[in-house]
Amino acid sequence: MIINTGQRTDIPAFYSEWFANRLKEGFVCVRNPYNPSQVSRYRLDPAVVDCLCFCTKNPAPMFPYMDLLADYGQLWFVTITSYGKDIEPAVPDKHRLLEDFCRLSEWTGPEALVWRYDPILLNEKYDIDYHLRAFEQMASALDGATDTVVISFIDLYSKVVHNFPEARPVSREDRLTLGKEIIRIAGSHGMTVKPCAEGDELAPYGADCRGCTLISDYERAIGKRLNAPKIKGARAECACYLSCDIGAYDTCRHLCRYCYANTEPSRVLANSRRHDPNSPFLIGDYMDGDKIHDVPQESWVSDQMSLLIQAR
Repeated sequence: MIINTGQRTDIPAFYSEWFANRLKEGFVCVRNPYNPSQVSRYRLDPAVVDCLCFCTKNPAPMFPYMDLLADYGQLWFVTITSYGKDIEPAVPDKHRLLEDFCRLSEWTGPEALVWRYDPILLNEKYDIDYHLRAFEQMASALDGATDTVVISFIDLYSKVVHNFPEARPVSREDRLTLGKEIIRIAGSHGMTVKPCAEGDELAPYGADCRGCTLISDYERAIGKRLNAPKIKGARAECACYLSCDIGAYDTCRHLCRYCYANTEPSRVLANSRRHDPNSPFLIGDYMDGDKIHDVPQESWVSDQMSLLIQAR
Protein backbone atom coordinates (compact mmCIF):
# COMPACT_ATOMS: atom_id res chain seq x y z
CA MET A 1 0.00 0.00 0.00
CA ILE A 2 0.95 3.66 -0.22
CA ILE A 3 1.17 6.12 2.68
CA ASN A 4 0.88 9.79 1.72
CA THR A 5 2.14 12.55 4.00
CA GLY A 6 1.64 15.81 2.16
CA GLN A 7 -1.95 16.57 1.17
CA ARG A 8 -2.68 18.35 4.46
CA THR A 9 0.65 19.64 5.78
CA ASP A 10 4.43 19.55 5.34
CA ILE A 11 5.72 16.75 7.55
CA PRO A 12 9.41 16.79 6.46
CA ALA A 13 9.71 20.54 7.07
CA PHE A 14 8.05 20.78 10.49
CA TYR A 15 7.39 17.32 11.89
CA SER A 16 10.37 15.19 10.89
CA GLU A 17 11.23 14.19 14.46
CA TRP A 18 7.63 13.09 15.01
CA PHE A 19 7.64 11.06 11.81
CA ALA A 20 10.95 9.45 12.74
CA ASN A 21 9.43 8.43 16.07
CA ARG A 22 6.43 6.97 14.26
CA LEU A 23 8.74 4.90 12.07
CA LYS A 24 10.59 3.65 15.13
CA GLU A 25 7.37 2.67 16.91
CA GLY A 26 5.87 1.21 13.75
CA PHE A 27 2.46 2.88 13.67
CA VAL A 28 0.68 6.22 13.31
CA CYS A 29 -2.80 7.45 14.28
CA VAL A 30 -4.80 9.83 12.08
CA ARG A 31 -7.99 11.66 13.02
CA ASN A 32 -10.73 11.99 10.45
CA PRO A 33 -10.75 15.77 9.82
CA TYR A 34 -14.54 15.70 9.41
CA ASN A 35 -15.32 13.34 12.30
CA PRO A 36 -12.57 13.70 14.92
CA SER A 37 -13.65 10.75 17.08
CA GLN A 38 -12.90 8.41 14.17
CA VAL A 39 -9.23 7.44 14.25
CA SER A 40 -7.40 5.38 11.64
CA ARG A 41 -4.32 3.53 12.83
CA TYR A 42 -1.75 2.51 10.20
CA ARG A 43 1.21 0.19 10.55
CA LEU A 44 4.45 1.70 9.36
CA ASP A 45 6.25 -1.40 8.19
CA PRO A 46 7.97 -1.92 4.81
CA ALA A 47 6.35 -5.37 4.68
CA VAL A 48 2.98 -3.69 4.03
CA VAL A 49 3.92 -0.11 3.03
CA ASP A 50 5.29 -0.23 -0.50
CA CYS A 51 5.88 3.49 -0.86
CA LEU A 52 5.99 6.60 1.32
CA CYS A 53 5.02 9.70 -0.63
CA PHE A 54 6.31 13.06 0.61
CA CYS A 55 5.27 16.55 -0.49
CA THR A 56 7.42 19.30 1.00
CA LYS A 57 8.89 22.75 0.57
CA ASN A 58 11.86 21.89 2.78
CA PRO A 59 13.18 18.32 2.85
CA ALA A 60 16.35 19.06 4.84
CA PRO A 61 14.93 18.45 8.37
CA MET A 62 14.31 14.84 7.29
CA PHE A 63 17.91 14.27 6.21
CA PRO A 64 19.13 13.12 9.67
CA TYR A 65 16.50 10.36 9.55
CA MET A 66 17.07 9.03 6.06
CA ASP A 67 18.41 5.75 7.45
CA LEU A 68 14.93 5.06 8.88
CA LEU A 69 13.50 5.39 5.36
CA ALA A 70 16.04 3.12 3.69
CA ASP A 71 13.83 0.01 3.67
CA TYR A 72 10.81 1.85 2.24
CA GLY A 73 10.03 2.75 -1.34
CA GLN A 74 9.87 6.53 -1.63
CA LEU A 75 8.43 9.17 -3.94
CA TRP A 76 9.24 12.81 -3.15
CA PHE A 77 7.63 15.98 -4.46
CA VAL A 78 9.62 19.10 -3.55
CA THR A 79 8.05 22.48 -4.28
CA ILE A 80 10.47 25.27 -5.18
CA THR A 81 8.90 28.43 -6.57
CA SER A 82 10.27 31.88 -7.30
CA TYR A 83 8.14 33.79 -4.78
CA GLY A 84 9.46 35.95 -1.96
CA LYS A 85 8.33 36.34 1.64
CA ASP A 86 5.30 38.35 0.52
CA ILE A 87 3.77 35.13 -0.83
CA GLU A 88 5.67 32.40 1.08
CA PRO A 89 6.49 33.97 4.47
CA ALA A 90 8.32 31.05 6.09
CA VAL A 91 9.81 29.11 3.17
CA PRO A 92 13.64 28.91 3.39
CA ASP A 93 16.06 30.53 0.98
CA LYS A 94 15.51 29.16 -2.51
CA HIS A 95 19.21 28.79 -3.30
CA ARG A 96 19.57 26.50 -0.29
CA LEU A 97 16.47 24.55 -1.35
CA LEU A 98 17.95 23.96 -4.80
CA GLU A 99 21.10 22.56 -3.17
CA ASP A 100 19.03 20.38 -0.81
CA PHE A 101 16.99 19.08 -3.76
CA CYS A 102 20.18 17.91 -5.48
CA ARG A 103 21.39 16.32 -2.26
CA LEU A 104 18.09 14.47 -1.86
CA SER A 105 18.37 13.24 -5.44
CA GLU A 106 21.65 11.53 -4.53
CA TRP A 107 19.71 9.44 -1.99
CA THR A 108 16.54 8.73 -3.95
CA GLY A 109 17.63 8.85 -7.57
CA PRO A 110 16.02 11.22 -10.10
CA GLU A 111 13.16 8.82 -10.85
CA ALA A 112 11.85 9.12 -7.25
CA LEU A 113 12.14 12.91 -6.99
CA VAL A 114 9.81 15.44 -8.65
CA TRP A 115 10.14 19.23 -8.73
CA ARG A 116 6.91 21.19 -8.25
CA TYR A 117 6.84 24.74 -9.59
CA ASP A 118 3.37 25.60 -8.45
CA PRO A 119 0.99 27.21 -8.07
CA ILE A 120 1.75 29.82 -10.70
CA LEU A 121 0.11 33.19 -10.01
CA LEU A 122 0.45 36.45 -11.87
CA ASN A 123 0.54 40.03 -10.64
CA GLU A 124 2.61 43.16 -11.29
CA LYS A 125 5.64 41.75 -9.47
CA TYR A 126 5.39 38.14 -10.60
CA ASP A 127 4.61 38.55 -14.27
CA ILE A 128 5.19 36.17 -17.17
CA ASP A 129 8.74 37.31 -17.87
CA TYR A 130 9.65 36.97 -14.18
CA HIS A 131 8.37 33.39 -14.03
CA LEU A 132 10.18 32.35 -17.19
CA ARG A 133 13.51 33.81 -16.04
CA ALA A 134 13.17 32.16 -12.64
CA PHE A 135 12.09 28.84 -14.11
CA GLU A 136 15.10 28.79 -16.43
CA GLN A 137 17.50 29.47 -13.56
CA MET A 138 15.94 26.79 -11.36
CA ALA A 139 15.70 24.20 -14.13
CA SER A 140 19.38 24.75 -14.87
CA ALA A 141 20.27 24.24 -11.19
CA LEU A 142 18.20 21.03 -11.04
CA ASP A 143 19.41 19.60 -14.35
CA GLY A 144 20.10 15.89 -13.79
CA ALA A 145 18.54 15.80 -10.31
CA THR A 146 15.05 15.05 -11.67
CA ASP A 147 13.37 14.39 -14.97
CA THR A 148 9.88 15.59 -14.01
CA VAL A 149 8.44 18.98 -13.10
CA VAL A 150 4.82 19.52 -12.04
CA ILE A 151 3.13 22.86 -12.68
CA SER A 152 -0.28 24.27 -11.89
CA PHE A 153 -2.01 27.63 -11.91
CA ILE A 154 -3.54 29.10 -8.78
CA ASP A 155 -6.98 27.82 -7.78
CA LEU A 156 -9.20 30.19 -5.82
CA TYR A 157 -10.53 27.84 -3.16
CA SER A 158 -12.44 29.45 -0.29
CA LYS A 159 -9.42 29.28 2.04
CA VAL A 160 -7.25 30.88 -0.63
CA VAL A 161 -9.73 33.71 -1.16
CA HIS A 162 -9.87 34.28 2.62
CA ASN A 163 -6.09 34.48 3.07
CA PHE A 164 -5.17 35.95 -0.33
CA PRO A 165 -8.09 38.15 -1.45
CA GLU A 166 -6.09 39.98 -4.12
CA ALA A 167 -5.26 36.75 -5.97
CA ARG A 168 -6.70 36.45 -9.45
CA PRO A 169 -7.16 33.47 -11.80
CA VAL A 170 -4.68 33.08 -14.65
CA SER A 171 -6.28 33.55 -18.05
CA ARG A 172 -6.20 30.82 -20.66
CA GLU A 173 -4.04 33.00 -22.90
CA ASP A 174 -1.47 33.45 -20.14
CA ARG A 175 -1.62 29.76 -19.20
CA LEU A 176 -0.78 28.80 -22.76
CA THR A 177 1.99 31.40 -23.07
CA LEU A 178 3.61 30.28 -19.83
CA GLY A 179 2.96 26.61 -20.39
CA LYS A 180 4.52 26.47 -23.84
CA GLU A 181 7.69 28.23 -22.71
CA ILE A 182 7.99 26.20 -19.50
CA ILE A 183 7.66 22.98 -21.52
CA ARG A 184 10.40 24.17 -23.87
CA ILE A 185 12.74 25.18 -21.03
CA ALA A 186 12.07 21.98 -19.08
CA GLY A 187 12.77 19.86 -22.14
CA SER A 188 16.14 21.54 -22.64
CA HIS A 189 17.05 20.32 -19.14
CA GLY A 190 15.79 16.76 -19.61
CA MET A 191 12.47 17.27 -17.79
CA THR A 192 8.91 16.37 -18.71
CA VAL A 193 6.21 18.82 -17.60
CA LYS A 194 3.16 17.38 -15.82
CA PRO A 195 0.32 19.86 -15.28
CA CYS A 196 -1.62 19.29 -12.03
CA ALA A 197 -5.41 19.20 -12.52
CA GLU A 198 -5.20 21.55 -15.49
CA GLY A 199 -6.95 19.48 -18.12
CA ASP A 200 -5.19 18.71 -21.38
CA GLU A 201 -4.76 22.17 -22.88
CA LEU A 202 -0.95 21.89 -22.74
CA ALA A 203 -0.80 18.38 -24.24
CA PRO A 204 -0.34 19.64 -27.83
CA TYR A 205 2.86 21.38 -26.73
CA GLY A 206 4.44 18.32 -25.13
CA ALA A 207 3.08 18.20 -21.59
CA ASP A 208 2.12 14.88 -19.99
CA CYS A 209 -1.45 15.63 -18.90
CA ARG A 210 -2.42 12.20 -17.55
CA GLY A 211 -1.91 13.20 -13.89
CA CYS A 212 1.04 14.04 -11.67
CA THR A 213 0.84 11.20 -9.10
CA LEU A 214 -0.29 8.09 -10.94
CA ILE A 215 0.28 4.50 -9.91
CA SER A 216 2.84 4.36 -12.70
CA ASP A 217 4.77 7.16 -10.95
CA TYR A 218 4.91 5.17 -7.72
CA GLU A 219 5.93 2.08 -9.67
CA ARG A 220 8.70 3.94 -11.42
CA ALA A 221 9.95 5.38 -8.14
CA ILE A 222 10.21 2.00 -6.40
CA GLY A 223 11.03 -0.12 -9.46
CA LYS A 224 8.16 -2.56 -8.88
CA ARG A 225 4.71 -3.16 -10.29
CA LEU A 226 1.76 -2.54 -7.98
CA ASN A 227 -1.65 -4.19 -8.02
CA ALA A 228 -3.35 -1.18 -6.47
CA PRO A 229 -7.09 -1.13 -5.70
CA LYS A 230 -9.14 1.48 -7.48
CA ILE A 231 -10.04 4.61 -5.53
CA LYS A 232 -12.17 7.66 -6.24
CA GLY A 233 -10.19 10.78 -7.06
CA ALA A 234 -10.18 13.71 -4.67
CA ARG A 235 -11.47 16.04 -7.39
CA ALA A 236 -13.20 15.41 -10.70
CA GLU A 237 -10.33 17.04 -12.60
CA CYS A 238 -7.66 15.07 -10.68
CA ALA A 239 -6.52 11.65 -11.89
CA CYS A 240 -3.89 11.18 -9.18
CA TYR A 241 -3.76 8.22 -6.79
CA LEU A 242 -3.91 9.86 -3.35
CA SER A 243 -5.07 8.03 -0.25
CA CYS A 244 -4.12 7.22 3.36
CA ASP A 245 -2.77 10.67 4.20
CA ILE A 246 -1.36 10.89 7.73
CA GLY A 247 -1.20 14.69 8.00
CA ALA A 248 -3.59 17.20 9.54
CA TYR A 249 -5.06 20.43 8.21
CA ASP A 250 -4.14 23.81 9.74
CA THR A 251 -0.65 22.68 10.73
CA CYS A 252 1.72 23.92 8.00
CA ARG A 253 3.82 26.80 9.31
CA HIS A 254 5.05 27.94 5.91
CA LEU A 255 1.86 30.07 5.86
CA CYS A 256 1.91 30.43 2.08
CA ARG A 257 -0.86 32.78 1.05
CA TYR A 258 -2.13 30.47 -1.69
CA CYS A 259 -2.43 27.44 0.64
CA TYR A 260 -5.68 25.44 0.49
CA ALA A 261 -4.89 23.40 3.64
CA ASN A 262 -4.73 26.24 6.20
CA THR A 263 -7.79 28.18 7.32
CA GLU A 264 -5.85 31.04 8.90
CA PRO A 265 -2.49 31.56 10.65
CA SER A 266 -3.97 31.72 14.18
CA ARG A 267 -5.30 28.17 13.88
CA VAL A 268 -1.97 26.92 12.59
CA LEU A 269 -0.12 28.43 15.53
CA ALA A 270 -2.67 27.07 18.01
CA ASN A 271 -2.39 23.57 16.58
CA SER A 272 1.39 23.76 16.52
CA ARG A 273 1.38 24.31 20.27
CA ARG A 274 -0.52 21.02 20.66
CA HIS A 275 2.09 19.03 18.75
CA ASP A 276 4.00 16.40 20.73
CA PRO A 277 6.77 14.61 18.79
CA ASN A 278 6.19 11.53 20.97
CA SER A 279 2.43 11.28 20.34
CA PRO A 280 0.96 8.79 17.86
CA PHE A 281 -1.04 11.76 16.48
CA LEU A 282 0.43 14.71 14.61
CA ILE A 283 -1.67 17.03 16.79
CA GLY A 284 -2.80 16.13 20.30
CA ASP A 285 -3.14 12.60 21.65
CA TYR A 286 -5.78 9.97 22.36
CA MET A 287 -9.09 11.40 23.62
CA ASP A 288 -12.11 9.98 25.41
CA GLY A 289 -14.58 8.61 22.87
CA ASP A 290 -11.98 7.78 20.23
CA LYS A 291 -13.01 4.94 17.96
CA ILE A 292 -9.78 3.31 16.78
CA HIS A 293 -9.87 1.53 13.44
CA ASP A 294 -6.86 -0.59 12.55
CA VAL A 295 -6.72 -0.18 8.79
CA PRO A 296 -6.27 -3.47 6.89
CA GLN A 297 -2.95 -3.26 5.09
CA GLU A 298 -1.09 -5.42 2.64
CA SER A 299 1.65 -5.05 0.09
CA TRP A 300 0.46 -4.30 -3.42
CA VAL A 301 3.69 -5.43 -5.07
CA SER A 302 2.97 -7.70 -8.00
CA ASP A 303 4.53 -11.14 -8.25
CA GLN A 304 6.03 -9.83 -11.47
CA MET A 305 8.57 -7.52 -9.85
CA SER A 306 9.94 -6.03 -13.05
CA LEU A 307 11.86 -2.78 -12.97
CA LEU A 308 9.99 0.04 -14.67
CA ILE A 309 12.60 2.76 -14.81
CA GLN A 310 12.78 3.73 -18.46
CA ALA A 311 14.30 6.57 -20.43
CA ARG A 312 11.68 9.05 -21.57
